[in-house]
Amino acid sequence: MKSLTLSNEQLQRMIAHVDSLAPLEACGLLAGRNSKVESVLEVTNQSQSPVRYVMDPIEQLHAFEWIDDNELELLGIFHSHPAGPETVSPTDIAEAAYDVVYVILARANGMWRARGFWIEDGGYSEVTLQIL
Repeated sequence: MKSLTLSNEQLQRMIAHVDSLAPLEACGLLAGRNSKVESVLEVTNQSQSPVRYVMDPIEQLHAFEWIDDNELELLGIFHSHPAGPETVSPTDIAEAAYDVVYVILARANGMWRARGFWIEDGGYSEVTLQIL
């Protein structure tokens, strides 16, 4: 996937979610069609850690069921790096389990910034996030 399209409202929802839980990492899923996000699904970070996220398995399962019931696809997984970095971490690479865009929200100069990445074969490349 070369790009992921989301609305400014969806981006602001992700930012509000991660900001409300900082300094802990926050996470969630992005569902839609044809590389266009239609829904942001917040999921509890079961690890309650400032440097790691583990999605609550029951919430994640319910989110996957909702995605299927609404005939959408899992397009992305988002999580925050409240203290940086603005890119994927070695843990993100090691634990990437889905062929989706990984959106990382990190603080830069006090402002949240979102970047998208495709993680594959132990490496990653940046994916364009188109904000409408």
